[in-house]
Amino acid sequence: AQESLQSQSGWVPLLLALLHEYTASSSRWRPYFSLWQDFRSLDHPMFWPEEERRRLLQGTGIPEAVDKDLTNIQVEYSSIILPFMESHPSVFDPKLHTLELYKQLVAFVMAYSFQEPLEEEDEDEKGPNPPVMVPVADILNHVAKHNANLEYSPQCLRMVTTQPVNKGQEIFNTYGQMANWQLLHMYGFAEPYPGNTNDTADIQMVTVRKAALQRAKSEAQQQLVSEQWDFLCQLEMVGEEGAFVLGWDEVLTEEELSTTLKVLCMSEEEFKEYKEQDGWEDNSEEEESSVLSNEALSRLKAPCKKLLYDSVLLTLESYRSDLKAEQDLLNNKEAYEKLSRREQQALHVRYGQKRILHQLLELV
Repeated sequence: AQESLQSQSGWVPLLLALLHEYTASSSRWRPYFSLWQDFRSLDHPMFWPEEERRRLLQGTGIPEAVDKDLTNIQVEYSSIILPFMESHPSVFDPKLHTLELYKQLVAFVMAYSFQEPLEEEDEDEKGPNPPVMVPVADILNHVAKHNANLEYSPQCLRMVTTQPVNKGQEIFNTYGQMANWQLLHMYGFAEPYPGNTNDTADIQMVTVRKAALQRAKSEAQQQLVSEQWDFLCQLEMVGEEGAFVLGWDEVLTEEELSTTLKVLCMSEEEFKEYKEQDGWEDNSEEEESSVLSNEALSRLKAPCKKLLYDSVLLTLESYRSDLKAEQDLLNNKEAYEKLSRREQQALHVRYGQKRILHQLLELV
């Protein structure tokens, strides 16, 4: 039935297997599942009430990611899983294998599965490998400064320490270079500041357009910004749902951001000439400095700095609280400990993002 189980996520075969094995008393995987007496203990934001999700995570990008997940889960279950179960009534029972259980198993796969990385030559042609559940390997927790990682070979998986580990010291795996918002979304936890050296903050691409339009004094200038934006879309530098990603030390979407700032700050004549060259420039010096490190950001031309500064201010407005309020809460041990676990995790996500955004404000 492989053809009928194709899905956007590629997770359906694994999820069907889990639905069956988790509810079959004779499953050979029972000892594995018994480690999770109740999947409701998984506390991904997809299980938080919507009001709580919006209140605690507004501005972080997580509510939007969860909305997409919930829509996809609903569609996948009703259009692929249900028809398959109904055609195999001896194996599946929709009253037992419900949408709610399916959602919990999606979170289980999110938090505990492994995906074998693709070989470099396959990266462009194939989608990612499907996830697999690997008992025992999935026991280890994640931190950015980990001391072990998983190695794939044709015969086996090996968890290998990357540095000496003392007796009694916890062994930490890495789930990849994950920002706090990704960790909370996918795994249900975040790393307290300053632990997550891979943390990032996003500036929505449309926010930069909004800042450029606000700066335009006349209708003609607004028209120019719209044309520049359309051209950037043609170059595939920007999109309505895209984001520029900022790390602690550099911009991770450097080409997209530097091109966008440059184009949106061009005069009409400069833009006309740029368009005639289809966005190509004969400027090897600029090519060399395309890495937007923190030092390079501080050397941007004044109009680009101003546009970036205004975009960061607009981004900070999307949160419900400011950096100082978060800082005070983290510094007040008593107040922090009174917060619920969800409030604490959300605070770590917001605080890291705002620190990166404020650092950028200072640089420009």
